[in-house]
Amino acid sequence: MKVRQALEIVAYRSVYAATYILSLLPMTFLYAMASFTFFLAYYIIGYRKEVVIQNVARSFPDKQYGEVHAIIKKFYACFAAYFAEIIKSISVPAEVLDKKLTFENLELINRHTDSGRNVIACLGHCGNWEMINFIPYKIHQEAYAVYKPLESETMNKLMIKLRSRFGLKLIPDTKVIGHILSKTSPPCVYLFLTDQYPPIKEEKYKFTLLNQETYVFSGMEKSARTSGAAVIYLHITQLSKGSYKITCIPVCVSAESTNDGEITQKYVDFLTENIKEEPYGWLWTHKRWKG
Repeated sequence: MKVRQALEIVAYRSVYAATYILSLLPMTFLYAMASFTFFLAYYIIGYRKEVVIQNVARSFPDKQYGEVHAIIKKFYACFAAYFAEIIKSISVPAEVLDKKLTFENLELINRHTDSGRNVIACLGHCGNWEMINFIPYKIHQEAYAVYKPLESETMNKLMIKLRSRFGLKLIPDTKVIGHILSKTSPPCVYLFLTDQYPPIKEEKYKFTLLNQETYVFSGMEKSARTSGAAVIYLHITQLSKGSYKITCIPVCVSAESTNDGEITQKYVDFLTENIKEEPYGWLWTHKRWKG
């Protein structure tokens, strides 16, 4: 066991050191690497291309063949660029990153926490969603991100390290409700990525997303209703290459007063608008509509 732990520590430190050194390279070089990665993923390897084509075509049945493939091609190009931006964020000064990210209506968070309520901030895999890790730099509240631990201990530690650079704290998805209910300090912000395929399918959390019956994670709504939190949606769009706008949109002021499924339905509606605004920006490689 001690040997295994030692190897995991060496692996983690080696991977982090290599990634950090890579992040010191000019952004132009990292984008050039991203362009090469796009060429390989789209033209040569065809990384999950069948899944992406099926997802996009079924989501936009009114679009012509050429329109569907234009979305797909731009998705792969953006997806590769996102990785370059994530790598750069490891070492880039906060002041530089602050100029790349525009947050709108952040005062909404202050209003809720000033009234004594926690804030559940739900979002989708839209734009470069990893840039949300910067939010603790912009607010005075503690911010937590709910995540599913990775099987690889090395990669899990690396993910936590990268996402916590600006003060974001990570909580495993199985412990979030207990954490919210037991915390006695000032109100906090909890980030939920809620648009992946849930491990447990609940019929009352099945909604229509992009013309398809879709099971949605129930954890976000259950956490909000159990704790009486306020809920907002984080709408992410790309202003230009490497620059993003994150808009706080109100979902509800007091989750405990909502009906079962009401919050999730609003989330699905906001997510749908977000995707339709920039269809190439959503993460199409996941199998969200399994049989």
